Amino acid sequence: MKDILQELEERRAGARLGGGQARIDAQHSKGKLTARERIELLLDEGSFEEYDMFVTHRCTDFGMEQSKPRGDGVVTGWGTINGRMVYVFSQDFTVLGGSVSETHAAKICKIMDMAVQNGAPVIGINDSGGARIQEGVSSLAAYGEVFKRNILASGVVPQISLIMGPCAGGAVYSPAMTDFIFMVKDSSYMFVTGPDVVKTVTNEVVSAEELGGASTHTKKSSVADGAFENDVEALNEVRRLVDFLPLNNREKPPVRPFFDDPARVEMSLDTLVPDNPNMPYDMKELILKVADEGDFYEIQEDFAKNIITGFIRLEGQSVGVVANQPMVLAGCLDIDSSRKAARFVRFCDAFEIPILTFVDVPGFLPGTTQEYNGVIKHGAKLLFAYGEATVPKVTVITRKAYGGAYVVMASKHLQGDINYAWPTSEIAVMGAKGATEILYRSELNDPEKIAGRVKDYEDRFANPFVAAERGFIDEVIQPHSTRRRVARAFAALRGKKLTNPWKKHDNIPL
Repeated sequence: MKDILQELEERRAGARLGGGQARIDAQHSKGKLTARERIELLLDEGSFEEYDMFVTHRCTDFGMEQSKPRGDGVVTGWGTINGRMVYVFSQDFTVLGGSVSETHAAKICKIMDMAVQNGAPVIGINDSGGARIQEGVSSLAAYGEVFKRNILASGVVPQISLIMGPCAGGAVYSPAMTDFIFMVKDSSYMFVTGPDVVKTVTNEVVSAEELGGASTHTKKSSVADGAFENDVEALNEVRRLVDFLPLNNREKPPVRPFFDDPARVEMSLDTLVPDNPNMPYDMKELILKVADEGDFYEIQEDFAKNIITGFIRLEGQSVGVVANQPMVLAGCLDIDSSRKAARFVRFCDAFEIPILTFVDVPGFLPGTTQEYNGVIKHGAKLLFAYGEATVPKVTVITRKAYGGAYVVMASKHLQGDINYAWPTSEIAVMGAKGATEILYRSELNDPEKIAGRVKDYEDRFANPFVAAERGFIDEVIQPHSTRRRVARAFAALRGKKLTNPWKKHDNIPL
């Protein structure tokens, strides 16, 4: 018996060493943690249960049978984050560059199947050179099996990807289908074709960092949701994110203890909106002053800054926030902001997370660039996302809500549940100046007359009361009472039940 136990420990020790001490040291020298170190930091101490530690590849071509490292380049299993179950896989770059083989992918597929069956999130830590060339089409088929599970798990359990090294070729499509992607600055990159292929095909000379680094994907492409300084910070932020999310689509988001009075009054909000309608202000100030303990977890902070998305808690419960940002492009909606917000709204709806919308939008961004690139279809994505969402939706209009953009931003007409407006809000087809120039074109040569018409239009429409008279606004509220009114609104909506007509699935404009 002792001999068998001894052999078990030796096999485990060998598996834990991965590609050997020299390769572990090389990983550390690049500022990167090993696959197992990452899991230890991500999960609660001592909670990790590993599966398939002794799995080896089955390839016999190109001399592969001479080296069969245990685990085959990926560590899989489950553990807890603040006591709540998650499944995790972590690719081991020290073993054959973390390349994906048939058995490597089978290990990932196994825990993804378990995650869907048992209703727990999947967190994937990607650090891989791509498909294992020695296995040919078998490794491609293996990727396909992982992709299929990403698709089937979508909207069933939250899927989070961490890119902590290379992620290239077909490998990028698995993270691309997950709900959130986090990258590490200067040590992770994602691209379909690498710099060498790009140079050969298009004669463009570009570095791996410029082509697919964290900065590129968080600021330009919107592929990634956040970029962090190092592995430790990225893993810590994922722990924080998981705290806001439900374990699956049949559970409510977690409720955390809170120490912030739901009826807290913020008098400073009464002066947040400037007297000059063209002056910007920071919408994040409002979000922070409404949130429990001023805690706001922003998603895609560096992309499409004219709209803000992220999570807060109200009375300890997770709430998704979408807000126009007047500091950037005057808060206009455009292609990028519509896509960013639409995907966030659909995630919240899939996982029963209520949505709070703060509105200050003068319209859609005009111009040939926007029109040629399909702002109509991209804007329709946000419209569609809000319209189909059945979760509790509370909207607060702080200032401008003009034209189609008013309708798009979680208006009463898109099944908004409770729609508030501040006294400073203006709900109209367009701004007073533009409207009078159309209505009174014949008087444009008379500045005094036009000024009077503008004033008349402002008095009639540049306020929330016409919309309130029609019932499109439920209540005009004092800015300082926003937290209390919003918290009570969501409390009133906790029992909400709404179902859309049966369909196989919708056909969102893509």
